[in-house]
Amino acid sequence: MDIRRATTVAQLTAAGPLFDDPVRPEWAERFLGTAGHHLLLAYEDGAEAPVGFVSGVETVHPDKGAEMFLYELAVAEPYRRRGIGRALVERLAELARERGCHGMWVGVDTGNDVALAAYRGAGGEDDGTCSVVAWDFS
Repeated sequence: MDIRRATTVAQLTAAGPLFDDPVRPEWAERFLGTAGHHLLLAYEDGAEAPVGFVSGVETVHPDKGAEMFLYELAVAEPYRRRGIGRALVERLAELARERGCHGMWVGVDTGNDVALAAYRGAGGEDDGTCSVVAWDFS
């Protein structure tokens, strides 16, 4: 497996089936051009398109410093349960450490056992203290 940082809209478009919705070129450009935004793509031997991705956003606070927010993780169905998700999370954690982040966090849907297994396999721990409160501005 090869994990590479996405640097072009074409790479994100090739990963299109992994995303929830179609890649919009103007949003892809904005993401790629924004400091602290990271998207790593996983390629398996023989696969023409990426088989997985993880995205992360560095957040900085005046009294907490920098930490990495793991925004999204996806692995194509035929490639699941092969350690690709874990490897992507581990690589994002490595990048976070390289960038001086003191930690990394992710919100997980209740009952998403596959995601929880990937995060725990990559060294993450559920501290049991989090609820997600969301605003929808669409």
